[in-house]
Amino acid sequence: MKTTIQLRTLIVSTAFICAAPSLSFAQDAKVGNIAINGAYTRATVAGQAAAGGYMKITSSGAADQLISASSPVSAEVQLHTMKMDGNVMQMREVKQIEVPANGAVDLKPGGLHLMFMNIKAPLKAGDMVPVKLRFAKAGEVEVKMPVNAPGGHGHGAKH
Repeated sequence: MKTTIQLRTLIVSTAFICAAPSLSFAQDAKVGNIAINGAYTRATVAGQAAAGGYMKITSSGAADQLISASSPVSAEVQLHTMKMDGNVMQMREVKQIEVPANGAVDLKPGGLHLMFMNIKAPLKAGDMVPVKLRFAKAGEVEVKMPVNAPGGHGHGAKH
């Protein structure tokens, strides 16, 4: 009987330890009726001045707008979009990102995203990047973005 209890304890402990790394990468946040899920960025190399930030923003009520973002890892965080202009992919800053009423917007590679400008030091895989998001109606919320390995991604495709 004692061996069975010890074996169960070992199995439960092992399962918890295996799950713990994913628990430490909590990347979800909520403010008002706005929820942020699946936030992430990617590792950078020395001399790389910019990096993208990605997430899903969902409203469970009225429409809202993401109007700004900031982070201590970069001099500035801009709201960006990427789209095709003829045969050229262009990235442009936007003033705000619309979050539809009772809907969602994906910030993902190749579309709307955050752009960390003038990164102060390389972002290293495994680190967490704090990002403050400001919404027109819901207010401010801080999101912890895990830094994925170069080429790694969360819920979006490669950038």
